[in-house]
Amino acid sequence: MTFDQTAESHRRQRMRIIAVANQKGGVGKTTVTMQLGAALSRLHRVLVVDVDRQQSTVWWAENVRDRLPFDFAGNQSPKALAGLRELRIDYDYVLVDTPGNLEDTPALETVLDAADYVLVPFTPEPLAVDPTLRTIHRLIEPRHLRYAVVLNRIDPRIPDQADTWRVLFDTEFGHPRFEHYLRQYKALADAPILGHLVTNLRDNRRTRGVIADATQVAAELVEQLTPAHSGRW
Repeated sequence: MTFDQTAESHRRQRMRIIAVANQKGGVGKTTVTMQLGAALSRLHRVLVVDVDRQQSTVWWAENVRDRLPFDFAGNQSPKALAGLRELRIDYDYVLVDTPGNLEDTPALETVLDAADYVLVPFTPEPLAVDPTLRTIHRLIEPRHLRYAVVLNRIDPRIPDQADTWRVLFDTEFGHPRFEHYLRQYKALADAPILGHLVTNLRDNRRTRGVIADATQVAAELVEQLTPAHSGRW
C-alpha cells in the first residue's frame, strides 16, 4: 500500500495520540517529533504538543520563518492530553514530545496513560541501551501500549551500523522496531536553529536524505497504526 492510499484509508479513523518517549536524554525525541510531524502533515491533520520542561520544540518552532505545517501547542501540562478526545478536536495524529529524565517520570507516565502508541527514539550508542530498555519494561509494556523503536542518528559513513542495531533489537533485545530509520546529516543537526522542517527544506543533494528518511518513517508509522496491524503487539 502506498503512502497516499494508506492516508486515504486512515482519514476516517479516530485521532491517535503518539508519545515520543525515552528516559535517555539526547536520543533525538524533539527531532523525531518535529520532523515526523512535518512529514505526516503533508497528508494528515497533525497537532504537535510539547510537555517537556526544556521546551526544545517551542524554541525550534519559534525559529521557523514560514507558517508551521502542523498545529502546535507548546508548554502544555501532560494532564491536558486526557481531555483532547472529549474536545472532539479534528486531528488524525497528535505527536507529544516528552521529558527525557528520571525526575520527570510522573509527567511521562501521565502522557503514556493518554497515548495510543509510543515511538521510542534510539541512538546507536551502548549507553543508550539500559535507559531505553528501562523505559520500555517499566513504563510502556505494563500499560500494554503498542510501541516500536526508531533508530536515530545513524551515521551513513559507518558500514552496517543500522543493520547491527537492527539485529540486536530483533534477537538479543526482542523489541519491535521500525524498518526505516533517520540518518545523521548536517542538515538535520542544523534544522532546529535554522527552523528547518522536511516541508520547508529545498530538495537538493544536501537535504535529500533528510527528507527521504522522515518521509519513510512517517509512512511506516501510518501503516503501523492501520487496523490491519492493530493486533501485532
